[in-house]
Amino acid sequence: MVCLGNICRSPLAHGIMEQMAKDKGLDWEVESAGTGNWHVGEPPDKRSIRTAREHGIDISNQICRLFKISDFDTYDHIFVMDKSNLSDILAKARNKEDAKKVKLLLGDKIVPDPYYDDAQFEPVFKLIEAGCKEIFKELR
Repeated sequence: MVCLGNICRSPLAHGIMEQMAKDKGLDWEVESAGTGNWHVGEPPDKRSIRTAREHGIDISNQICRLFKISDFDTYDHIFVMDKSNLSDILAKARNKEDAKKVKLLLGDKIVPDPYYDDAQFEPVFKLIEAGCKEIFKELR
C-alpha cells in the first residue's frame, strides 16, 4: 500500500487489509510505504490512528518508510492511492513484471489525501475499506 507520506492513506490501507486477512485466517504479508521521505521513522498520523481504532484496527505500531526498489521483489501486488503515486512507483519499475504489480487501490479512481481536512479521514477510511474488500475478493 503506497501513498505520498505514508502517514494517512497507506497506513489505513495496510491496517484494513491486514485485518481482513487475519480475520480470514490468511497469512498475508501486508506493508505500506510512501513516495516522499518527510515522515520516515514516524508513526502514522494521529487522525489515521484514531479513525482506524474507531473501526477496531490498531495501526499505532506502524512506522513510516519509503518505497524501495526491492519491494517489487518482496510483494506480489503494489496498490497506490492516487495517480501521482502511480507515476512515481511506475517510474521505479525495472521491467514490465515490476510494472504489472502496480495498480490504483480503487481501480480507476483515486483515494483523496485527507491530510489537510480532519473531516475527510472517515470518508477516506470507507473508500479504502471498500477498495480492500474488492481486492480481497479478487485475490482470494
